[in-house]
Amino acid sequence: MSEEIKVALPKLGESILSATVVQWFKQVGERVELDEPLLEVSTDKVNSEIPSPAAGILRAIHAQPDQELQVGDLLAVIAPSHELATVAAESSVNEARIESAQETPASGDMRDFFSPALLRQAREKGVRMEELERIPGTGLGGRITKRDLEMHLEKRVAAPKPCPMAARPATTPSVQSAHPDIEHLKMSGMRKAIAENMVRSFYEAPHATLVTEVDVTHVMKYIQREKEAFLAKHGCKLTVTTFVARAIAKALQEFPLLNSSLDGDTILVKRFVNLGIAVSVDQGLLVPVIKHCHRMNIVEIAKAVSDLSNKARNSKLVPNDMTDGTITMTNFGMTGVQIGIPIIRFPEVAIVGIGATCKKVVPLEDDVLAVRSMVYVSLTFDHRVLDGIYGCGFLNAVKNHLEEEIKTEA
Repeated sequence: MSEEIKVALPKLGESILSATVVQWFKQVGERVELDEPLLEVSTDKVNSEIPSPAAGILRAIHAQPDQELQVGDLLAVIAPSHELATVAAESSVNEARIESAQETPASGDMRDFFSPALLRQAREKGVRMEELERIPGTGLGGRITKRDLEMHLEKRVAAPKPCPMAARPATTPSVQSAHPDIEHLKMSGMRKAIAENMVRSFYEAPHATLVTEVDVTHVMKYIQREKEAFLAKHGCKLTVTTFVARAIAKALQEFPLLNSSLDGDTILVKRFVNLGIAVSVDQGLLVPVIKHCHRMNIVEIAKAVSDLSNKARNSKLVPNDMTDGTITMTNFGMTGVQIGIPIIRFPEVAIVGIGATCKKVVPLEDDVLAVRSMVYVSLTFDHRVLDGIYGCGFLNAVKNHLEEEIKTEA
């Protein structure tokens, strides 16, 4: 027993103190190799795989799916490889004892005791622990048997389908409701973390929002002219997001208060720009960070945006990709929405929203009318840290960088 290795939840990031178990890749009694993924956990920032710290046999699992754990809590126990026979024997004996207990009268409440065989069958059928606990048991002391689970699965298949208007994410478990037209959706660990962060930011920071309209005609013409050659040469797409990111980074050099956080009565102004880019995924919204964006040119920003977006959508982000952001931009214009007022990501003090690019007839100099590509850009900021006139200056700086500096390249 002295050679057993205890696997604890590691620290997944500087500000990450807890995580929720998503799924186990191994079962008790199975062999694991060094650095082989044992399980997947979810935090408010990203999903991560926890590797095995040693080769051996998975002797015990101490955390179930949807269970939230603190850093340092026990996840599992790994035994040396030579104990494989012992572990297998113990598992067989335990299952035999449990199965025989169903037919043997005994005292005590065993309602909340689940056999390894039952848990294995539930896992194979996609039944989560909360659903399993609600199944009426016919075994000894009200304990749930494998037959109870099979009956429950038959009833679930025959149950009415949920209302098509109430579509649910594939990763969100459904909870049974007494009303046939109401579906209860349990929040995932990521969704709960997002909710908590948004509530904290919205009620702690007094939000104020400014909106301006930017002429991106030169930007759009430049993208249209160069996009194929740019993709062939650099392996990534040239988008409006790239140019807006650079404009934000430049404007922050002139208005640094927007690139800060608030610690009590002290404003922490960052001399580096780590720009968060909101990316929509199945589980919610992830915000990977372009580190030191102020030092990058258009090509470097385009590559960073493409790389982080692909990693986010393919669940390849690591905790370091999500930390140390100083300001965030979100491009809801990709959905066709023209104006949005996003919520600041705590502990940042500002977020920039980009709307859809639309063609409009606008007056130019000498009252000449022309068709131009226009986009609304919004700035939501923490009114404790700066005043509206300062925010206006920043937003005008972003506008000027997009409208004027691109002309030299377009």
